[in-house]
Amino acid sequence: MSKKHLQEFIGFGVAGNFAHHLVQAGEASDFVNVVTKEENAPKGMFPFYLPNSDTFLGTYPFSSQTIIYPKEIKDGNLQMEPEVALICEIIYDDKGNVIDLIPNYFTAYNDCSIRKPNAKKISEKKNWGESTKGISSQIIQIDKFELGGIMDNYFIASFLKRDGKIYQYGENSGVLTYNYFYEKLNNWIVDTLNNQEDFGPLEDLRTHIKNSNFPKGAVISIGATSYTEFGENTFLEIGDEIFVVVYDKSKNNFDKIFELVKSGDLSLIKGSVLAQKII
Repeated sequence: MSKKHLQEFIGFGVAGNFAHHLVQAGEASDFVNVVTKEENAPKGMFPFYLPNSDTFLGTYPFSSQTIIYPKEIKDGNLQMEPEVALICEIIYDDKGNVIDLIPNYFTAYNDCSIRKPNAKKISEKKNWGESTKGISSQIIQIDKFELGGIMDNYFIASFLKRDGKIYQYGENSGVLTYNYFYEKLNNWIVDTLNNQEDFGPLEDLRTHIKNSNFPKGAVISIGATSYTEFGENTFLEIGDEIFVVVYDKSKNNFDKIFELVKSGDLSLIKGSVLAQKII
């Protein structure tokens, strides 16, 4: 998947699709007035990249190597958000409604975020320029987005390297432990793209899609894992190296992944690996 392809894809994220993440990120209060159909349902979706937009969201944010530290930060409140991103085809009807979403690939992703307590919209925390989102160059084709498919075996692990030491940043989490996944997630995303209103921290996604000339594809980050105690309390600094590893548990276990990240032998990991430096 080349940069040329991704520049034409719209970018959306799912908020609140892993237990505890919003509380740990200090964002649960943002959604206090957002009502969901089920208690464990995601809270909504947010844009992080709108192709051809003349707003800040029109800046192409993806990088597989670096995160550029935001100049406006003074209090050290930048966090990695380790997750899976789906690379999807969007199907529309003749009225511009999204009628289907076809996930074709998945990859390791870092929804790197600025913690801004007073931000009016989630998107204000997500794109502050080039190289502000992490996406692995190793993408994996999806055979079928349902139980019994290739994704069943995958886990998400994440690490931070600072001063030569490796720390676990997010909880080691199976993709099957997402609150919404497979068909349930797919149906929820389609409904949300068509019907989410501009309310509280959320935005009217239908209008964003229309203003982006109905893109044929989307990069959708489906939710960050819960943090370890270290990750919850450790903000990123210039010079840090960060890793998101989406790995096949039938070919590597967590202890092996930790050792491979520690040794730098990332090529031995079976899956999708994102390694970035904060600059």
